[in-house]
Amino acid sequence: MMKAKTSQGFSLIELLVVLVILGLIAGLVVPNVMQRGEDAKVRAADAEIQRISMAVDEFYLDTGRAPRELRELVERPANVNNWNGPYINASNLNDPWDNPYNYRYPGEHRSFDIFSHGADGAPGGEGPNARIANWD
Repeated sequence: MMKAKTSQGFSLIELLVVLVILGLIAGLVVPNVMQRGEDAKVRAADAEIQRISMAVDEFYLDTGRAPRELRELVERPANVNNWNGPYINASNLNDPWDNPYNYRYPGEHRSFDIFSHGADGAPGGEGPNARIANWD
């Protein structure tokens, strides 16, 4: 009679080789995935700044003056006639890194400036830490 050959499972070497291969793949994929997330936040901040700029323009057309602060796009300011807001949701006043957008009126680059300092929230920087603004 012949005995059936039984499998002993994977050897320790085979398991280590598989783990090394998985580690190499993860080392190549994870940084790219993380960078794409930051790139998406930069694009979202740029789009939101454009939306806020349009809301400021609409506020100006309705009231005859620019808002003194972005909060006026959400809440009716005192002594303002023809306010037809809210012009934007309050949740849109923060950038994707949960820092408030900066607003300057009068602006240094345009009639009003809206900008985010990027991921680190500090002036300057490169990549996702760079300034995102309505004049760039």
